[in-house]
Amino acid sequence: MSRRCELTGKGPMTGNNVSHAKNRTRRRFLPNLQDVTMLSDTLGRSFKFRISSHALRSVDHRGGLDAFLTKAKAEDLSDAALKVKKELAKAAAANA
Repeated sequence: MSRRCELTGKGPMTGNNVSHAKNRTRRRFLPNLQDVTMLSDTLGRSFKFRISSHALRSVDHRGGLDAFLTKAKAEDLSDAALKVKKELAKAAAANA
């Protein structure tokens, strides 16, 4: 399982541990990933994602999973999220 957010693409970063004596050793900063079940209002189904806590706040800010996925860039999304985005586009085209 990769340490990458499925909605934003946020992944591990690298940096330095710096001691009091200014000795530098390499370290990794891992994203705060959570397993979350999110509900799609348009499709009426729930989907499981592994997303960062920052992405969870962004989804709430945009007004839900449907609104977030319609505005999200395809290159940031995982394969599962892209599949949900395409289903949302089909449902929106069928309703319009």
